[in-house]
Amino acid sequence: MAKRTKIPVVLHLDHGKSYELCRECIKHGYTSVMIDASHLPFKANVKLTKKVVRMAHAYGVTVEAEIGRLAGIEDDLAVKAKDALYTDPQEAKTFVEETECDALAVAVGTSHGAYKFKGKPKLRIDILKQIADLISIPLVLHGASGVKTKWINRVNRYGGTLTHARGVPDGLIRRAVKLGISKINTDTDLRIAFTAGVREYLVNNAADFDPRKIVGLARTFISEVVRERVKVFGSGRRA
Repeated sequence: MAKRTKIPVVLHLDHGKSYELCRECIKHGYTSVMIDASHLPFKANVKLTKKVVRMAHAYGVTVEAEIGRLAGIEDDLAVKAKDALYTDPQEAKTFVEETECDALAVAVGTSHGAYKFKGKPKLRIDILKQIADLISIPLVLHGASGVKTKWINRVNRYGGTLTHARGVPDGLIRRAVKLGISKINTDTDLRIAFTAGVREYLVNNAADFDPRKIVGLARTFISEVVRERVKVFGSGRRA
C-alpha cells in the first residue's frame, strides 16, 4: 500500500517494550520502532535503548525512545497520575548523547486516553523549551489528542457515555510544535471518531450485519479527524 501512495509512509512500532519485539518488527519490514523503557531506572533505560539503537541502525531503521512517563491508559500501558514524571531536561540531554536515538518522546503534562485534565488544561511549555534548547533531535508528544466536543457529542448522541472527557487544546499543540515537537500521537481522537461512526451507523441501520458497511462511516469520520489534526499541527503538504 505504501508503494502506491505519492507521499512517504512510515510503518512504526509504538511503545515497544522489549528488544525482541523491536527486532521482530524490523525483521518484518517496519521502518521505525519505539523502544519504551521509560518505566525502568535511568541507567537501565539507557542500556536497553542503546541495544535497540545499535541493532536498528544496522538495518537503516530509526528509533524513538522515551524518558519520563505519561499518566493514563493506552492498550496495556497504565500509569497512575502520581507516578507520572516530567522529563528532566539535563537527563534528556545525557540520554540522547549516550543512546544516539533518533527521536525522543518527552513528558510535559499530556496523558493517554480521553480524560487528560481535571482542571484547566496545562502543558509544561517551560520544560519543553529547556529540552529543545539542549538537544537537536526531533521531539515527540504522546497523549496529544484534542478530544473535540463535537465528536464526544456524536458518540453520546448514539448511546455513548463519554462524560467529562477533555483533551489538549489546539493552542497548546501549536505552541509545542513551535518549540520543537516534530511527531504527535493523537490516537484517542481516531478511536472516538471510529466509535462515533459505528454507533451512528448501527442506530440508523439496525438490521445491517455487514461489517464492511458498519465501518464505512467510521472510516469517513477518521479521515475527517486526520484532516483536522494535520491543519492544527501545521503539517499539510510538507511530506
